[in-house]
Amino acid sequence: MKLSELKSLLSTYPDRHFRITLPDASEVPLSFHVTEVGRVNKTFLDCGGKLRDITTCQLQVWVGEDYDHRIETGKMAGILERGRTLLPDESVPVEIEYEDRVISQYTIEGHALSDEAVVLKLAHKHTECLAPELCGLQMPDLRIPALGGKAACCGPSGCC
Repeated sequence: MKLSELKSLLSTYPDRHFRITLPDASEVPLSFHVTEVGRVNKTFLDCGGKLRDITTCQLQVWVGEDYDHRIETGKMAGILERGRTLLPDESVPVEIEYEDRVISQYTIEGHALSDEAVVLKLAHKHTECLAPELCGLQMPDLRIPALGGKAACCGPSGCC
């Protein structure tokens, strides 16, 4: 999910609870805090020697001992608004950093709505070889029957 999409979602439902569901369908405890809104710039060489640059919006989520704490969508929208100068480009993807035994980073796979809450559904981040042709890896067949045999932009799942 892009930052612009998250901001739009929150502003469309400003009076609902804000919740987060992990990839295993468990929920981040209701008393979580958003302790950081960050712009993460990663510049790296891929395994093929190509220089790459990626920018993301990273929200750090922390669960403290104040179990009565709750965050609403309007408050979350305000938190993101305060980060506007840090994140002027709202087309960047949003990732969630959360610690449950280990610190993990997640992408936002989608969301669900109820009468009471907006729930972000998280997905695991994955690594991949960015230069499979140079590493001697077999390129997957990217033709998807549902697309009339045309190539998909990001693999057999058609995730684009």
